[in-house]
Amino acid sequence: MATEKDTAMGDLEALNDVFADIMNVLMFKGKARVNEADLEQGREKSSYESDQEIRLRPQYRDIHKFWKKCEVRLAYIGMENETAPEDDMPFRAIGYDGAAYRDQIYYYTDEEGKRHKSTERFPVITLVLYMGYKRRWDKAKTIYETLGDSLDEELKPFVHDYPINLFEIAFLEDEDVELFQSDFKIVADYLVQMRKNDDYKPTPVQIKHVREVLNAMAALTQDTRFEEVYIEAEQKGDEPKTMSEVLDRVENKGRKAGQLEITKLMAFLAANGRSDDIVKAGKDESFLNKLLIEFNSGLLVAK
Repeated sequence: MATEKDTAMGDLEALNDVFADIMNVLMFKGKARVNEADLEQGREKSSYESDQEIRLRPQYRDIHKFWKKCEVRLAYIGMENETAPEDDMPFRAIGYDGAAYRDQIYYYTDEEGKRHKSTERFPVITLVLYMGYKRRWDKAKTIYETLGDSLDEELKPFVHDYPINLFEIAFLEDEDVELFQSDFKIVADYLVQMRKNDDYKPTPVQIKHVREVLNAMAALTQDTRFEEVYIEAEQKGDEPKTMSEVLDRVENKGRKAGQLEITKLMAFLAANGRSDDIVKAGKDESFLNKLLIEFNSGLLVAK
């Protein structure tokens, strides 16, 4: 099931210029092999039969597109976003890919009523984009690893291994991050910096898709102020152009929210005869923070 982070990242990556950029950097080492005009939306879902319930269950890819040249499909590319390592990812990947291969086998009827079998064939590729930065991907990367000790050695020659195409975005080299030409560069740069420094200093890269980038940042940071900044900017017709502008507005919102909380706290203290605490809070920041925590949790009472 897609998480909020997966959905927000998917909205950004589904943009053709971003999707093409990710392919060019991760698959082709920065060569401009894929043009955004050559991408076409793929099918939304496939199906598999569940043993728990005798029915077909839908399985959804995060993002999926056909790569075409002169109306000929060169490949079907799916991208899966993961925020935490998952042992069953090889199973999911082979399920997505198998369904996409099976979809290439179908029959159709021409204008004369004759039945034909499809002849178009193209490779299917799934890219797994791991967005975690606090730990490496330490779970299974192949079918063999997923099966573990349950795979009998005598059966092994008959079981095809299936490695996933895993890319740990936060662990890319700086020169790889520089290869990105789209807004995905902002996300990759953020993850790499957080992995290295546990801090983020924005670069002057211009944002092209402000809404999608800020929604992705809100999901990655769990800070709703990024979304609030976009909503306010859209209403005013004043979208930020860089992440420096975004962070200035986010921090400003934080300061305003903090000041509002302090104002409410001081009003409460004054109304409840705690003038000594007001004076002390003005001199001692740690005491002020303690009172704010107690106030927001409902533990602060009148003396």
